[in-house]
Amino acid sequence: MHRFITPFFLISGLMMSSCSDKKPTLKITGSTTVNLAVAEAAEALRGESDTKIFVDTQGGSSGGITAIGEGTADIGMASKPLTKSDRDRFPGVDLKVTQIGADAVALVVNADVWKGGVKSLTRKQVQAIYEKKITNWKDVGGADEAIVFYNKEPGRGTWEVFANYAYGSADKAPEVSHPEVGANEETRTKVATTPGAISQLSMAWADNETVYALNLTDNDDASVAATGSNIASGKYPMSRPLNLITRGEPTGKAKVLVDYMLSEPGQKLMEKHGYLPLSRLK
Repeated sequence: MHRFITPFFLISGLMMSSCSDKKPTLKITGSTTVNLAVAEAAEALRGESDTKIFVDTQGGSSGGITAIGEGTADIGMASKPLTKSDRDRFPGVDLKVTQIGADAVALVVNADVWKGGVKSLTRKQVQAIYEKKITNWKDVGGADEAIVFYNKEPGRGTWEVFANYAYGSADKAPEVSHPEVGANEETRTKVATTPGAISQLSMAWADNETVYALNLTDNDDASVAATGSNIASGKYPMSRPLNLITRGEPTGKAKVLVDYMLSEPGQKLMEKHGYLPLSRLK
């Protein structure tokens, strides 16, 4: 699946124009998951606008929410629902959420784990692996191989969705030391190149060639695959909204981009990058 990611140096170069350049600037920051479609939308809008658009993924979803709460960005990108604690961090700030699509978080494994026989995990097995109570794939039906768990770094929406599935709430997840990964591309590369590896990853990045997405159990203990229909229905237990966040209702240039993402061209970008458009969620 082709994915368009605007090179950082090209975007930042637009921001380094001469001081005499008085073009308005639109700053967007946050989730690497939401960034795929938004960065491509920004490219399209640059060609028909007098606005300089700066897109980055500093700090993931948490960074995007913080930037809006502190007023240092115009649009935040978040690949998770906003929680009460997110809002409580910024009293008096109206964090307006606009959903532009949906995604799922997968637990992905290295090809050797998949080919060794591990295709699905139960919630209890996920907890035991995360807490290092299970440290070898043979204990969950796989080959005799050590488990290497790459954990998403703090602030990533992907980790919060995973923790909500495994423990019912991110606040209930125990503190466990694992090597950490950040953006989706880094996560996929680490898992693909590390024998015995597993991590949490946006489903759109699970190509089932270099990394493989495991089925998970739902509340009825049935094994559920991360298919479009299961994500849309909410049956898959790690589904999540993809959001744009603004301070109050979006206005000006921010509204132009938000409206674009809700339009037919923007929704086609969501599908292009492997996400569910809003029409699939009705």
